[in-house]
Amino acid sequence: MTELHLWLRHEPRTTERRTPVVPSDARRLVENGVTLTVEESPQRIFPIEEYEAIGARVAPADSWTSAPKGTVILGLKELPDKPTELTHRHIFFGHAYKGQPGASDLLSRFAAGGGALLDLEYLVDDKGRRLAAFGFWAGYLGAALAVLQHRGRLTAPLAPTSKEELDELLQPTAGVAEFSALVIGALGRSGRGARVAFSTAGIEPTCWDMAETQNLDRPALLAHDILVNCVLATTPVPPLLREADLDDPTRRLRTVSDVTCDVGSPLNVLPVYDRTTEWDDPVRRLRERPPLDLIAIDNLPSLLPRESSTDFSAALLPQLLDFETGEAWGRALDLFRTKCRELGIAVAEGELGHV
Repeated sequence: MTELHLWLRHEPRTTERRTPVVPSDARRLVENGVTLTVEESPQRIFPIEEYEAIGARVAPADSWTSAPKGTVILGLKELPDKPTELTHRHIFFGHAYKGQPGASDLLSRFAAGGGALLDLEYLVDDKGRRLAAFGFWAGYLGAALAVLQHRGRLTAPLAPTSKEELDELLQPTAGVAEFSALVIGALGRSGRGARVAFSTAGIEPTCWDMAETQNLDRPALLAHDILVNCVLATTPVPPLLREADLDDPTRRLRTVSDVTCDVGSPLNVLPVYDRTTEWDDPVRRLRERPPLDLIAIDNLPSLLPRESSTDFSAALLPQLLDFETGEAWGRALDLFRTKCRELGIAVAEGELGHV
């Protein structure tokens, strides 16, 4: 069996502080015979010295393009625009399988170079359940930011923090008016995180999931002060909010936090905005009268980078140790090829072996 060489790349997005493998789990990989190269990164929450101390090789940021062809490149978010031909197998969240903008361009880069995308969002067991996810922390932060915004305590630019510090900010303050909150997708990972954040803030949210959205009670939705969307749609469904709802003069809804951030996708259940918000400017005003604010940040867990990375890494580690033979990786590779074919992109079959 060929020795696995994992290459942990630097994340080009300046607000991305997370890592898919923390130093303590990197040690387990090295101890199990995995060759691990870690790129230097000025923003990664764990310093490069901690990886070097456990036996990882150190490489300059963005040097993965010159890694040996059999190397597996590991990251989290989007790749830089260059090179145009991707020759390696890449593990990261590609956001290319739901018709998102740029999906065809990304998959074409893999096809042109003979590489492959092993998408972390679709690394699943034989029942389709995700094996490693940031969902809890995304939901927690989506609700937390909504609470702070509604209470007038959200400041920009956003900055990474710890759960202890954030929990302190969420504590209810005497004299502050109570408000109502609705979590849709409440039974999933993100929904559970949102519910925990609201509980910390002293709020008991209304919780809806599939049963409550089959026949959506739109007036009841608009009667809440805050909406946190945690819906993971896999097929097109009727939107939760429409432009007409935003213009409803009886609308009580004042703050929408979209954890899912499927903007641009046909699976988007909140098709009332056309771009995400950023750390520098986290809130966008959608309507003035009555006011309605949107929070739609697509890397929320990076605001709690240590906690979210530690949880994700613990879940991903067994899959990485089983990389050469794990059926989940085979499913991920098969899905990559299927999605390419659906877009009319020709990919080589069989050259990558199992994964």
